[in-house]
Amino acid sequence: MDERALVGAAGFLLLFVLIALRIPVALAMVLVGIGGNYALSIVAPFLRFEPYLAQFKTLTWSVVSNYALSVVPLFILMGYLASHANLSRDLFQGMNVLVGRLRGGVAMAAVMACAGFGAVCGSSLATASTMGRVALPELRRLNYADGLATGALAAGGTLGILIPPSVALVVYAIVVEASVVEMFQAAILPGVIAVALFVAVIALRVRLNPALAQPAPPPDAAARRRALRRLVPVLAIFSGIILGLGLGLFTPTPAAAVGVFAVLVYGVILKVRTGEGLGVREIGDAIRDTAVTAGMIGFILFGAEVLKGFFARSGLPATLADWAASGAAEPWTVLVLVLVGLIVLGCFMDSLSMILVVVPFLFPVLLELNGGDWVTAADAAYGMGAEDLKIWFGILALVVVELGLITPPVGLNVFIIRAVSPGVRMGTIFRGVLPFFGVELGRVVLLVLLPGLALWLPHSL
Repeated sequence: MDERALVGAAGFLLLFVLIALRIPVALAMVLVGIGGNYALSIVAPFLRFEPYLAQFKTLTWSVVSNYALSVVPLFILMGYLASHANLSRDLFQGMNVLVGRLRGGVAMAAVMACAGFGAVCGSSLATASTMGRVALPELRRLNYADGLATGALAAGGTLGILIPPSVALVVYAIVVEASVVEMFQAAILPGVIAVALFVAVIALRVRLNPALAQPAPPPDAAARRRALRRLVPVLAIFSGIILGLGLGLFTPTPAAAVGVFAVLVYGVILKVRTGEGLGVREIGDAIRDTAVTAGMIGFILFGAEVLKGFFARSGLPATLADWAASGAAEPWTVLVLVLVGLIVLGCFMDSLSMILVVVPFLFPVLLELNGGDWVTAADAAYGMGAEDLKIWFGILALVVVELGLITPPVGLNVFIIRAVSPGVRMGTIFRGVLPFFGVELGRVVLLVLLPGLALWLPHSL
C-alpha cells in the first residue's frame, strides 16, 4: 500500500472516530474529505489542493439537482403527511380488529401496522417511534408483558428500512448505479418474509407462555365498522404504491407524487368529515418537517461526494479492488465478514450514512471477487452477474442494517422504544427483542443461501 492509500485508510479510520465522538455524520465526512485532500497534496504534490477546492462551486448543485433523488423529498413528505393525519393509528386499529382477538394478536397487529407505515415512511427509527406511541398504550392496557410488547415494536420498526418505498433503497441504487424499480421489486418478498417471521415468533412465544398476552376483548360492532372503514383507504393508498412499483407500472418519482396527492386528499377529507386529519397547521408542520429532513439528507449526500473525491484521489478503493482481484481473499469469507461488519456498524450509525460511507468501499471489492463487471453467472464466484450482485447485496446490506438496529447492547431502535415506554428497563426490552433478532439472523442466512428470494421478482417482472 503506497503513501496515498495509507492517507486514505487513515482518513477512513478518522471518520469513524469523529462519528464516535458524536460529530454529525455529514460534517465528519466534509472535514475528513477536505483535510484528507490537503494531506494528499503534501504527500503527493502533483495532487494539488486548489483544483479540488474549485469543484465546490458546482458540487452542491450537482448533488441536489440529480433527478433520481427527486423521489426522496416526495416520499419523506408522504410519510410526514401520513403521520400528521394519524394514518399510523388507523393502520393499527384496523389490523387490531382483524387479528386482535387471537392470543398475542394485538402485538401481531402492531407488527403488521409497522410494515404498513414503514412502506410509506421509509425510516426505521421514525416507524419505531410513531408506532411505539400508537400501539404501546393499548398493549399495556391489555396487560401484555413488557418484554413482548416492546420487543415486537422495536423489531417491527426495522421493517421501515426495507419495505418499499424506502429512501435507503433509493440511495443505495444511486450509489451502485442499480435500477431503483428493481431494488423495490427485490425488497418485497424479503419484507413479507420478515413480517411472517415476526408474527410467527409472537404466536410461538404466547403459545409456550400464555401469560405473556391475553386475547383482546372483541370490539363492538360500531367500533369494528369504523376501524375497518378507516383501514381500507389507507391500505389502498399504500398497497397501490407498492404494487405499482413492484409491477413496474410507474417509476418511483411519479409514484411518490401520486402518493403525496392521495394522502393529502384523504387527510383533508378526514379533517372535513371528522375533524381528525390534515388541516392547515398539520400540512404546514409536515412541509416544515420534510424540509428539515430533506435538508439533512442533502447535507449527508454533499458530504458523501466530498469524501468520495478524497478517497478516489487517495486510490484506496482501487487498492482494495486490486487486492480482491489478486485472489488473496476467499469470496464467501469476505462476504460473511462484510455482513458482520455491517451489523456492528448498524448499532451506531443510521442506514443512510452507512450506505454512503461504507458501500462505495465494499461493493467494488465484492464485484472484483465475483469476477468483475462482465462476468457470466456460470463463472462468477457468487453465481450471478454484476447486475444481480448489485441487487442481491443491496437487499442483504439493508437486512443486516436492520439487524444492527436491534442488536444488543446498543441497537438504536431499542433506545427509541425505551424513550416512549417509561418504566421499562433496557434489559427487559433487549430480552424481548432477542427472539426477533434470532429469526432475523435466520433471514440473513436464507438470503445468502437462496439469492432467488431477492432476485425472483426482478427477473419475473
